[in-house]
Order: sequence, then C-alpha cells, then structure tokens
Amino acid sequence: MQEEIFSAEEGLQVIRSMINKTKENMGDNSIYFLMWGWLVLIACLLQYFLLVIIKYRYHYLAWSIIIVGIVFSILYTAKQKKQATVKTYIGDSMSILWTGMSFSFMAIAFIFAATGWEHAYPIYILLYATGTFVSGGFIKFRPLQVGGAACWILAIAAAYASYQNQILLTAASILVSYIIPGYLLKNKYRKTN
Repeated sequence: MQEEIFSAEEGLQVIRSMINKTKENMGDNSIYFLMWGWLVLIACLLQYFLLVIIKYRYHYLAWSIIIVGIVFSILYTAKQKKQATVKTYIGDSMSILWTGMSFSFMAIAFIFAATGWEHAYPIYILLYATGTFVSGGFIKFRPLQVGGAACWILAIAAAYASYQNQILLTAASILVSYIIPGYLLKNKYRKTN
C-alpha cells in the first residue's frame, strides 16, 4: 500500500479548501441566520407591543411564532442533508454547535417558565453571543464575531435594564448578531458564486 505524503503547503491548502467549502455552505445557509433573526426580532417587538402598548396579559404568546422556525429548520435541514455532497469538519462542528445551542435555548425556556422570566433575556443574549462568535470563528467571518461580541455587551446592559427594555435589547442583539451578519454572509456567497 502506497502512502501519500503531503508537504506542509499541500496540507494547508487542503485545510483552506475545507474552510472555503464550509464558508460557501454557510453563505448558502445564511437562510438560518436570517430566518431565525427575523422570527426572533418579530417576536421581541410583538411581545414588547403587547406588553407595553396594549398591556395584554398573555404577551408572551408572541413567541409562538418560533414554532414556524422549528418546523422550517427541521424540514430545510433534512433537505440539505439529502443534497450534501461534501462533509467537512468545520461543517460538522457548526452542526453540533447549533444543535447544542438549540437544546440550550429550549432548556432555558423550561427553566425560566418554572422560575420566572425576569432575567431570561440577558441569558438568551449570551447564547446568541456564543453561537455567533464561535460560528464566525469557525468560518473566519468577522461580522458574526463582531455581532457576538456586541451581544456580550448587550447582555450586560440587559442585566441592569427593566424587563420591558430587556426585550428591546434582545431585539437589538438579534439585529447585530443574526440579521446584519446574515445579509453580509448572503451577499458574500452571491459574489463568490
């Protein structure tokens, strides 16, 4: 059996091509950042409107819109897996990261449903920070990392804000960590393809 020996440069080229392929896949999958970004932004603003303007007792029902995102993500992910031609370590890492983040989001919802929602939003903002910062690091896409870093600052600010203002800070965090980077990622993908 003949062994292939890679030079250091050839090895780096393989790694670069894997990162670039993952960047392409993430650009193509900017739909996740955009879909989740817009759903969460709408839910935040709707909840704020129901709570502060209308003073509706069941303002939290605004978050029912998330069911649309869950169904879409499951169906779209299943379709993407069937069409996948290349698997990369970074792509697999992203999948594991966001699967773990999704379970964390759900677990936190159950925890705060039992203990009260007064401090939920700073924790959610921290999760947005972690997910986008790490994703940006994996695919070497700076806007995701900047959005994640901005969320760390917003999470600290939210800890000192009223519950109503925490909702608005969460909307702002989604804008800087999901929506703006999502559009930038989508545009970058379009330019390269």
